Amino acid sequence: MLPSISLTQEMGLAVLLVAALVWLVGLGHMLRASRSRHPEPGAFEGLAVIPAQRGAAAHPMEAVELTEAEKEAFDGLVRRIPLS
Repeated sequence: MLPSISLTQEMGLAVLLVAALVWLVGLGHMLRASRSRHPEPGAFEGLAVIPAQRGAAAHPMEAVELTEAEKEAFDGLVRRIPLS
């Protein structure tokens, strides 16, 4: 027992030391497991790859015909975009 700190502080210190010990043991286990595992060549465990976009003619539901008024409104919006 340390004479300069209270019992509550000693208990907190003990809990902190136990948590640090558990963390170190877990980290060592995780590092040891990652070293012993050899992934197959070409195996990718990251995010799924985003598929390539298809052309507008790929499916009729993916293309929308605009009316002349819609085309003019779109052109007006594009003209409003400030070019820096």
